[in-house]
Amino acid sequence: MEVRPILTEEEYDFALTEIERLLHAEPNTPEADLLYAWSVQVEAYEHEHYPISKPSPIGAILYALDRHSLTPNDLVPMIGNLDLVNQVLEKRAPLTLDMIRNLSKGLDLPADILIQPYAVQSEQLTTDH
Repeated sequence: MEVRPILTEEEYDFALTEIERLLHAEPNTPEADLLYAWSVQVEAYEHEHYPISKPSPIGAILYALDRHSLTPNDLVPMIGNLDLVNQVLEKRAPLTLDMIRNLSKGLDLPADILIQPYAVQSEQLTTDH
């Protein structure tokens, strides 16, 4: 069977079926080569048609906390005091460049995720008249 670029959803579905059929191919066989070729085509199609966006900076931090079984207290050395940590996690305070550097190193997060812009909630000040 000839492997060609995937241009339609039907061809994509067919390629996925072929990958599933070939999934247990023995290494160094024509079937393994075919599996690889289909995989490359599916990856290219998915990259173009189903792009995965980067997580938000705060989403990435929360994920890293969960992944490393950490608490907001563990971010104090990277961000500042606990009140500031909570403000950042609640999107009430923006990340600073120093925080981004510390979080990138401390949580093993790519800086390009942490430097993305995101909305910071401004607190409404109420005055009594």
